[in-house]
Amino acid sequence: MVEEFIQEKEIYEANKELIRCVALTRIIHGDGHWRLAQSFANLAYGYLTLRAFPVQALQHAESAKEILLNGLDMSKSEEEKREILETLVTIYYTLGAANLMQNNGRESLYNLQKVEKILEELQALEGQKARGLKISNIDLAVSLGRACALQNKLSLAAGYFANAIDIVNMTEGDRVPQLISIYQEMAKVEQLRSRHDRAIEHLLQAHSISKALHNKGSVEAAETALVLAKAYAISGNFQSADVAEMYFAESLNAYQTALGPDDSRTLSTLVEYSKWLVQIGRNQEAYKLLNSTCRSQLKSSGEFSETVAEVLNLMGAICVAEGKMQKAHQLLSRCLEIQTTVYGSQHKKPRQTQELLNMLKSASTGAGNKTR
Repeated sequence: MVEEFIQEKEIYEANKELIRCVALTRIIHGDGHWRLAQSFANLAYGYLTLRAFPVQALQHAESAKEILLNGLDMSKSEEEKREILETLVTIYYTLGAANLMQNNGRESLYNLQKVEKILEELQALEGQKARGLKISNIDLAVSLGRACALQNKLSLAAGYFANAIDIVNMTEGDRVPQLISIYQEMAKVEQLRSRHDRAIEHLLQAHSISKALHNKGSVEAAETALVLAKAYAISGNFQSADVAEMYFAESLNAYQTALGPDDSRTLSTLVEYSKWLVQIGRNQEAYKLLNSTCRSQLKSSGEFSETVAEVLNLMGAICVAEGKMQKAHQLLSRCLEIQTTVYGSQHKKPRQTQELLNMLKSASTGAGNKTR
């Protein structure tokens, strides 16, 4: 029933059945039996993969581990031994992945490396096929890569991601959606290693797959183009500016086609594009782009929105940089009013805007005193 509910996307119903499995297993087998550990492990994995609830996943995986390790008897039949090892894989993978979701790299890596060792033992059971194994070699390699990246073990992380790519290429082909995220993970690692050219190579692969699987005006193509634009923007190579601009424009056009000009992802991309234009000294282009966006947003969603506040803030910063203090004060005052309404007066964003306004006021007062 759990499997059927998962196939039908009935996540809450699947979760209920996993809970029932735990209760029934306890009645049938008792509190210390490895079958109860197996049910707890399945429930923990369900919370991890179906609900993305790391706290519950950790709690139930720890319960499963305690039951299994306290009364573990590996002198059972080969069939039961295999199932126990598969349960241990589920337990340690869930512990590793749940810690990963909570950015606990050390605990995550420790548990995921346990999975590696248990899988080796499983493979040593000749003639025994791991029918109940929930975790694929791809899942494990990707999770290990992420855990190593969190621990700043970047060479090791790159090796795991490369291994994941090889497995996907061999088992599923070189044009599958899963490869997009893995190439992007690889690119993050290479950026942390300051190997920007290698990062861009991986992101070009991801974008190529995205365009092969989806049309040019899709959200998926927009997402991979935006990541690629940002990579070119931070590469530090001035020759990359034209390419970065091309991918920013490609992403923005794709979002506008797929979602419309007023969607939050379209507007977020436009703000990212404008920030980059400011960074390379093209303030007026950025200002014009933001100004037209601000007018459009005021018409479509009213004045009090996060997007309008961010646009006004950036426009005000451009005016400050160009010495247009009166216009900057006007824009930032409006920005502060919206931020206070949207976030509350104690949020860091309105406080930062207020500090900038105070600085402008002090500068203006000082300039006035000097004139006198």
